[in-house]
Amino acid sequence: MKCADSHAAARQLIEDRRWMQLALRLARKGYGWTSPNPMVGAVLVKNGRLIGQGWHHKAGMPHAEIDAMNDARRRGHSIKGATLYVTLEPCSTTGRTPPCTDAIISSGIARVVAATTDPNPAHSGRGFDILRKHGILVSTNLLSETAAELNEAFNHWILNRTPWVIIKAAMTLDGKIATASGQSRWITGPKARAFGMRLRLGADAILVGVNTILADNPSLTVRKKGSDTPIKPLRRIILDSHARTPLTARVISDAHATWTTVIVTQAAPARRVAQLAKKVNVLVAPAKNGRVDLKWLLKTLGAGQITSLLVEGGGEVNASFLLERLGNRLFFFYAPKIIGGHGSVTPLAVAGNGARTLQEVPTLKDCRWRRLGDDLMLTARIA
Repeated sequence: MKCADSHAAARQLIEDRRWMQLALRLARKGYGWTSPNPMVGAVLVKNGRLIGQGWHHKAGMPHAEIDAMNDARRRGHSIKGATLYVTLEPCSTTGRTPPCTDAIISSGIARVVAATTDPNPAHSGRGFDILRKHGILVSTNLLSETAAELNEAFNHWILNRTPWVIIKAAMTLDGKIATASGQSRWITGPKARAFGMRLRLGADAILVGVNTILADNPSLTVRKKGSDTPIKPLRRIILDSHARTPLTARVISDAHATWTTVIVTQAAPARRVAQLAKKVNVLVAPAKNGRVDLKWLLKTLGAGQITSLLVEGGGEVNASFLLERLGNRLFFFYAPKIIGGHGSVTPLAVAGNGARTLQEVPTLKDCRWRRLGDDLMLTARIA
């Protein structure tokens, strides 16, 4: 009897993993659109058959569980007695939408399998407790590491109220991001650039330094290949202590100027600040060593529901975030090119004063390499 129970449990675990993997794939469909909510997927199964599936499409729209229930009903299925697979603990509080726990209970769902617990300490485990009190079987922590990585930005923001910071740089094998004359387009190939655009899609805001604006005059938008039309709003943050950003710069003068915020310090000339403030948002930040205090900035952005920040700032900005331990993940793209330049100074992916000792060097964890065309991409967590 014990052997039979063991085999049944093993078969159930295989089935649970199969359906949770589908729920995770569905959750990823919300990439770039759900902030400040997490990405969540849900699957309804009854008698071993899929009867409904859904995901959270956008903040303010139905949560994944409700989307899956609606899908099942559209297909003409009864939900009573079904098992719900969901990548995150169902919500138990009223926000933009009613609690999912109420809908689960009233639907007659018999079992809930969740990948992770709500990371918010104020809500963690509460949804599970409510479901159990109503006689619903609850299983948790299935493929939890995968689910947690999917929402690493949201989880960090909900706990720290500062954005998850991604540092992205594209460089040659000798670490250069431009030639001595300033030419930088294009160091990497089309596949690497497409991946970089996908990083923008997943972020709430993008940050660069004023030197990048002066050198490249970028638009800093999320675009499809071959199109100049942005596919979603992306907050554009410009670090500019002395208000040097030209009024003719794309981020100041284009149709999306309301998405731009220029961060200055009190050292900026009042006349220049006033001119910029007529066109875009301007924030006066406290200074640290003559530059914008980045810790203050991250707290300010987090309070504004910026859950993820993509730093494409150039060597000086990258160095500030890395050496001050303010980055969380990096994406470094390496092109099979060598610029060299004996006797010339070319921009570096990470500049600044650098670490004085090996003990000051940021530690990278969970390093992964991926080939994108002829280029290589390294992604890692910054410890």
